[in-house]
Amino acid sequence: MESKVYKYMDWPEIEAVVYGEEAAPRDLMAPRMTADGVLVQGFFPDADSVEVLVDTKTYTMEKQDEAGYFAVMLPMRKIPSYQYRITKSKEVRTVADPYAFPVQITEDEEKAFCAGVYYHAYEKLGAHPKEIDGVKGTSFAVWAPNALRVSVVGDFNNWDGRCHMMHRMPMSGIYELFIPGVGDGAVYKYEMKLKGGTIQLKSDPYAVCTELPPASASVVKDLRNYVWDDATWMDAREKYKDRHQPVSIYETSLTAWENAQELVDYVKKMKYTHVELHPVMEYLNEDSGEYSTFAYYAPDRRFGMPEDFQQLVNALHKENIGVILDWTPSHFPREEGGLELFDGTPLYENPDPSMAIHPMWGTLLFNFDSPMVKDFLLSNAFYWMEFYHADGLRLDDVDSMLYLDFGREYGQWRPNIYGTNENLEAVEFLKHLNSILQKKLPGTMTIAQEDGLWSELTGSVEDDNIGFSYKWNNNWAGDFLNYLSKDPIERQYVHDQLTLSMLYTYCEHFVLPLGSRQTGDQESFMAKLPGDDAQKMSQIRAAYSYMMLHPGCKMMAPDKDMPKELELCVKDLNNMYLAHPALYQLDDEYDGFEWVQLMKYEENVIAFMRKTEKPEETILAVCNFAAIPYENYNVGVPFAGKYKEIFNSDDKKYGGNGVVNTRVKAAKKAECDEREYSITVKLPALGVAVFTCTPEETEKKPAAEHGQIKKSITKTRTVRKAAGKTKAAVKTAVKPVTKKVTKEAPQIVNKTEEKIPVKKDLTEKK
Repeated sequence: MESKVYKYMDWPEIEAVVYGEEAAPRDLMAPRMTADGVLVQGFFPDADSVEVLVDTKTYTMEKQDEAGYFAVMLPMRKIPSYQYRITKSKEVRTVADPYAFPVQITEDEEKAFCAGVYYHAYEKLGAHPKEIDGVKGTSFAVWAPNALRVSVVGDFNNWDGRCHMMHRMPMSGIYELFIPGVGDGAVYKYEMKLKGGTIQLKSDPYAVCTELPPASASVVKDLRNYVWDDATWMDAREKYKDRHQPVSIYETSLTAWENAQELVDYVKKMKYTHVELHPVMEYLNEDSGEYSTFAYYAPDRRFGMPEDFQQLVNALHKENIGVILDWTPSHFPREEGGLELFDGTPLYENPDPSMAIHPMWGTLLFNFDSPMVKDFLLSNAFYWMEFYHADGLRLDDVDSMLYLDFGREYGQWRPNIYGTNENLEAVEFLKHLNSILQKKLPGTMTIAQEDGLWSELTGSVEDDNIGFSYKWNNNWAGDFLNYLSKDPIERQYVHDQLTLSMLYTYCEHFVLPLGSRQTGDQESFMAKLPGDDAQKMSQIRAAYSYMMLHPGCKMMAPDKDMPKELELCVKDLNNMYLAHPALYQLDDEYDGFEWVQLMKYEENVIAFMRKTEKPEETILAVCNFAAIPYENYNVGVPFAGKYKEIFNSDDKKYGGNGVVNTRVKAAKKAECDEREYSITVKLPALGVAVFTCTPEETEKKPAAEHGQIKKSITKTRTVRKAAGKTKAAVKTAVKPVTKKVTKEAPQIVNKTEEKIPVKKDLTEKK
């Protein structure tokens, strides 16, 4: 052995490398200057010989340890660029030294990661093909602070954990390494040596691509080559931050479509403004399905490669269709090779065993007390919105994040420091998420699926609220569908379930959902409704119509192969919604809605107006949920003028009976509904009629009056605070999801002695 080399050998560290327990191999094996030249060391298990190539010169390395540790002293005064030539049996390969390359994560980035504010952690953690000093390879980084050793293993090193041991960054516990020669398509995992000597394989939490399930290895993928051409949409989406735009969402899963173009064509044809996709992130278990996310940064390989999903989003944007992704930041599945006990310790999951497991699904809840875990999720949100140009995230199962006692009985949960049931760490995470997304990506949306009574969930973070853009109004959906499930004869006794929503509509910014979770497929939807098939279809049309007229954004999921008549109805509803500002412009303002008939419970009829600041844009809606039509039905109207029916769910082209109003109605001076003017219309059974309102004479409002209108509208935020109190007053009517609600039939007041018209029992055979 050459004495110049021998005296520089750090035998304890070499033994740590040989036995796979070295956490900082770069400190030992990086080339370094010595008094005798440049010392180059490397560990090449089972290699027969290793040479160092410097320009045209070759230097033979000496084997320092029989396991395959080699070293050589180069007679040079500065560290050169060099390569290894490794001979193993008859195989000869030439590679650059991975430990000759510096750390790819800066100190500032590491500090931000430790503080939970490294919003673009996905740019450094995971696997990233790149070129450094003319050498092509892949930079790997993974957070595993409690592992004794982490190695990159894959098809490029025969899955041998001794070959590419990663270097631990002491501040964060991130292990990183640039491996020359590893490029696009390489399959890999992380091999970890845990305390006690156990060896485990883990998939990359930040992997941007995976093998086709049920295989679970990560795949190196260069995603920098896709060229977007959706700039027009991306520049314009900021408009959605004012909540004065029409939002009609089609909910679907990629599994329902033959190809991407079919989905794009359908959503475009049906005139939706957005499409909401069930989780597109990779999952393994077919039984647990899409909501058991395994790889948070990787699109599902069942539908192609990552660039295929980029192409889908791009195509939707070019048709002016926004993309909302279902996202599961509350829990993750217990899959082998996944996040559970990632480095041998509860790293990503709640460290408290009693609180770590989701009480309903058996999955694991994230540890929101860890800045690094929060950073994993924050970075993930930015990743989908920035890298894949997603326009919004619908957060699944927010209840399990907000409430410590969610799904748990007394004694099964531990209160917070104030003795209450709020998960304070999760609350702070959600505030952080919503505030930073709104600041960095204005116009993007976050939508909460939360069935409890958390006050001001969509209120601003500046006012100490959580700051979601919207909240699913599942209370509205539940009450409305329960109302529809009753025989029309019985609906008068649950009339409040139809009208209650207007007591709390302005307490939050709502999305009205009649999607897959609420209605199921068409067959399931029809099964929820009374009557024969024709009556069931009438009620489905009426349900979608009422939703489209009610304040709030819209979300539905009718079958793509629904009857053509229903398809036309839904399409026309979307067209009507987009064409009339009264149906969306003041969704969050009291001035945008006005009851006309609220208490016609005996007739099963409600009537209301949707408004803007312009009287000529007023929309009148009359909904009949009785099983009988009304031939001459009087409705109060806001002013003298013309009233033209622009939509009727009973139109024959929609599969209805054709009880429509073909002629324009002129308001007559006859008091009705405490209004000076009224019209007489035909109301179809189980149908909805919609009218435009044109004043007889449009007068210019005095400037002072116009100013007063605007002043009233700008004061709405103050009024919404009062709405929160109203909401609290009706808690008995809208219970949290975790509690059963038993509703009694309301007491009917103001009974008259008039005979109630006999309504046809929907179960009666014709």
